[in-house]
Amino acid sequence: MLADLGAVEGDWLVAARQDAGRGRQGRRWETIPGNFLGSTLVRLRERDPGAPSLALAAGLALVEAVDAAVPGRDLSLKWPNDLMLGTAKLAGILLERSGDRVVAGFGVNLAGAPDIAGRATASIGGIVTPQAFAPLLAASFARVLAAWRASDGEAFARAWLQRAHPPGTPLSVHGGEGAVVSGRFDGIEPDGALRLRRDDGGEEIVRVGDVALG
Repeated sequence: MLADLGAVEGDWLVAARQDAGRGRQGRRWETIPGNFLGSTLVRLRERDPGAPSLALAAGLALVEAVDAAVPGRDLSLKWPNDLMLGTAKLAGILLERSGDRVVAGFGVNLAGAPDIAGRATASIGGIVTPQAFAPLLAASFARVLAAWRASDGEAFARAWLQRAHPPGTPLSVHGGEGAVVSGRFDGIEPDGALRLRRDDGGEEIVRVGDVALG
């Protein structure tokens, strides 16, 4: 969608299948028939909050949409871009930016859970089709995007935290060149960065990295 200059904010592209899907840091995203693969375009405005916090809005929209599709599940957001079902990954988000255009891509395991080395994955068993889920996510994203634009960063970070795993959750942050920092989740900055209370007692602000719980 970034390459389509005719695309406007609010447009969605939903794929029935994907041959070259990818997640964060160029990882391959495996396609399973019946899973949801969709992207939408956001056009950043002059008075919008900082673009990195758009990831918080995308996460909130996703968890609300899955809640509407299958109420009562044990869902939680994991920084920076995962939706968890219990302790397993149910969905992921990828944001890509070019100038004032941002594409938010969503992959949701509606029908099946791909094998990911070293990570538990989950699905909701095919009880919701991509065709039924798409309008739920589109409506949720439009509503949350408007709230993101109208809210200050601290309020939005608090809203995200209400749907995330609780402060104090043990986690490790995997950075570049194999660096790993362990500690406990200590909240979210208004700009969307992670606060980590390291095992040595210090605090670290993390803006880039992958997180593993436990």
